[in-house]
Amino acid sequence: MVIFRQLSLGVKAALAAGTVFVSMIISRSYLAENLELRAWRWLFRLQLAMFANSLMLIGSLYIWRSAVSNLSHSTAAESACFQLWKMAVVTFLALAHSSFFTMLFLVAEEPYLFSLASYSCLGAYIIMIFFLCTLSGMEQAYQLLAWRSGRIVGSLDKTRKQALRPALAVVVTTVLSIVGLLNAAQPPAVKTVEVPIHQLPPSMDSLKIVLLSDIHLGPTVGRTKMEMFVRMVNMLEPDVTVIVGDLCDSEASILRTAVAPLGQLHSRLGTYFVTGNHEYYTSDVSNWFALLESLNVRPLHNENVKISSTQTQRDGGENDDWICLAGVDDIEADILHYSGHGMDLVKALGGCNPDHTTILLAHQPLAAKRALQARPDINLILSGHTHAGQIFPLNVAAYLLNPFFAGLYQVAQTTFVYVSPGTAYYGIPMRLGSRAEITELILQRAP
Repeated sequence: MVIFRQLSLGVKAALAAGTVFVSMIISRSYLAENLELRAWRWLFRLQLAMFANSLMLIGSLYIWRSAVSNLSHSTAAESACFQLWKMAVVTFLALAHSSFFTMLFLVAEEPYLFSLASYSCLGAYIIMIFFLCTLSGMEQAYQLLAWRSGRIVGSLDKTRKQALRPALAVVVTTVLSIVGLLNAAQPPAVKTVEVPIHQLPPSMDSLKIVLLSDIHLGPTVGRTKMEMFVRMVNMLEPDVTVIVGDLCDSEASILRTAVAPLGQLHSRLGTYFVTGNHEYYTSDVSNWFALLESLNVRPLHNENVKISSTQTQRDGGENDDWICLAGVDDIEADILHYSGHGMDLVKALGGCNPDHTTILLAHQPLAAKRALQARPDINLILSGHTHAGQIFPLNVAAYLLNPFFAGLYQVAQTTFVYVSPGTAYYGIPMRLGSRAEITELILQRAP
């Protein structure tokens, strides 16, 4: 206990994050089957919120030290303006930390103002930490160059720089946050992509597939945005509409009215859905499947449908003029040990063969990569998950962590992967360095 008290707050926060993470693993392994489902959902999301806040505490301590503690010894530290500044920083950090808890208590048909404010502060928090670290690195580089050239940085210069660093970070963060908020508030861009497909039946040449992904109904995305997405899709008059995961961030019973506009989608040959990782975070996948089916959206749970130019052939049939549309569960279902779920490519592609066009829906680009390693004859894989990074500097991490980032990739002569940057956003109502998108894919018959 004495040793623990001597540790810095940053180390204590890291230990707390590690402790919560271990508790998540233990509870998943030993409590999931013993707790009532509703209690388990609440516990799992509470642990996620506590884990995120423990990690954020490290960054919050850095912001406080840079923006407040380093200035507390200046002559202005006793002024009323400095006290107001301290209160503003405390409020900002408190709102950012509260964002993850709104997932537990503030999810409804439309977003609450508090949820929008807290997630906006979370986005600004991420941007501010990045620029504080960048400015600190630039300062260290300047001091190194000054030392190597024999110059000494005076105490006056150091004092000014301590005040200048947070001031610059606040200005840059404010400007970028406003740009990000305005960008995310716009309707998603409609992007038309022509994809040459080998062995596409002549009757299905120019088949139009509209791709949606990562809508994230929850604390900051509600019914109004869903109605807008549905109107935009219907204007495109799709043959097929697909939703490749992360539709929701809460239970079906809470978001029933928010998702209801999906029932107004008009797709000539059907609307299809596969799970993303966030569906499994809700621990309510079976209820979501039932709700979506009531809205004429068919979940593809490691299964496929055969689509012809005139109808969906669920059991094959004599008509040989069809394509195989398959869908797999998200790969995180395996990690979470979600009963009855997990990526099963063999089952999903049962009945699909190289003599017919095969299109696979797989939420994560990593799943797309694994699918192509096992079945290189797949013609087209549609994914999401990356959000194209959503906001800077997360774009860099998303690019490095995924085998496909955003847009169309030609993997082989007859194989393509398309990764949607997302139709909305997750939590943070910002888009910086990315743009939300509804993708209109036109399948062209390749020779």
